[in-house]
Amino acid sequence: MKFTIEKSVILEGLSNVTRAISTKNVIPVLNGIKFELTNNGLYLTASDSELTIKVLIESKDIKQVSSLGGIIIQSKYILDIVRKMPSDLINFEVIDGLKIKIYTENNQYNLNCLDINDYPDVRLEENKDPIIINGEEFKTIINQTVFAISNQELRPILTGVNFKFTKDVLETVATDSYRLAKKNIKLNAPVEKDVEIVIPGKNIMELERIITDDNPLEMHIFNNKVLFKYKNINFQTNLLSGNYPNTSNLIPSEFSYIIKVNKKEFNDAIDRAALLTQGKDKNIVKMTLDNTKMIINSYASEIGKVEEQLKVETNNLEHLEISFSSKYMLEAIKTLQEDEILLLLNGDVKPLIIKSLTDESLIQLILPIKTY
Repeated sequence: MKFTIEKSVILEGLSNVTRAISTKNVIPVLNGIKFELTNNGLYLTASDSELTIKVLIESKDIKQVSSLGGIIIQSKYILDIVRKMPSDLINFEVIDGLKIKIYTENNQYNLNCLDINDYPDVRLEENKDPIIINGEEFKTIINQTVFAISNQELRPILTGVNFKFTKDVLETVATDSYRLAKKNIKLNAPVEKDVEIVIPGKNIMELERIITDDNPLEMHIFNNKVLFKYKNINFQTNLLSGNYPNTSNLIPSEFSYIIKVNKKEFNDAIDRAALLTQGKDKNIVKMTLDNTKMIINSYASEIGKVEEQLKVETNNLEHLEISFSSKYMLEAIKTLQEDEILLLLNGDVKPLIIKSLTDESLIQLILPIKTY
């Protein structure tokens, strides 16, 4: 295998595939990236058994091909080597079967490699009728939900994002049992049959980072895996097994308190109040509603206290006090795009709903924290 390629082209491909490399790989060959140069172009593949990413750099994007072939290059150094190369054109040449020379006019690296035949056979299967979603829209869905997944392995199913396809609607839900993020979108075409899957959150975050524009994203769903096709990238991840909890009954349809508040003012008040809660487990702040005055305050016995006041619009002038995690609230607010938002409540121990005034497709839910 011998070829010459532009630094920016190979760097983009390597940056995408290395997202599948895990530091916990116990199979040595999976610490490498498979380079396979064919008549179609250069295929780059990386996998950790649960996530596989394959990128095709088409032959038209390779400056010169002298000979075809393949090899596995250790991933630990290759990205930095390419990134720090002094020239815009880089040469790759396999020598002695299991070594690669990466060089420009004035410098070269010689790396020990692994045999391409030792790489596991990872099948990237496709469906006849994939589900197609706009890339930018998919990116938004993930950004508005994935932060709410659980980081605890006690309930593995909650470390994933739940995708539920019903006719022409996709409902996406993430929860760690203390908060919930839910986003609905309308599909361009209805699915042939309803389907529900749970995708590991850490993998879906890597896909979100790969998506850069509104090019269509294809979803090929199977029993235990899903393949995403986006431009020249194939991204396949295992699915989480088990039943995702039914969250539909957690969101009330009627509310005693409907509070309209300026998003930036509310966000900044909580952010400032949260300064005294840093380093504490739950970053608790208290919100008090008195007529049209809202008070945000926090207290730390060893530091002191802080109080913020806001003017709000509300349908209920009764006194209300509720405490919640400032971290959870700030992350929920961040997903909303409008200048003014709604806080919907049914008392101090019931879930607190945060949503936009006009966009019904996104709902954020936070459970209050009891303070005594």
